[in-house]
Amino acid sequence: MTTVSIPTPLRQFTNGEDTVALEGSSVGEVLDALTAQFPGLQQHLFNDEGKLRSFVNVYLNDEDIRYMQKTASPVKDGDTITIIPSIAGGRTV
Repeated sequence: MTTVSIPTPLRQFTNGEDTVALEGSSVGEVLDALTAQFPGLQQHLFNDEGKLRSFVNVYLNDEDIRYMQKTASPVKDGDTITIIPSIAGGRTV
């Protein structure tokens, strides 16, 4: 199983769970399993074409999947996927 770490802003869609253990052979398969189990996450992680949203950063064992094989990056038992949504905004003084 692969453990997916859920960021605080998205935990409302996972019944408050901060981690979820899922099966899959690639990051994409694990994320598909995650959104199948928690459909409310779909729109926050993926765009209408089914691609990861540009402001969602995904790490496999602390490595950014953008520099790997993206969602095709293979996973094995014991791996950890971390989802980190970008945060923008602020205030000018």
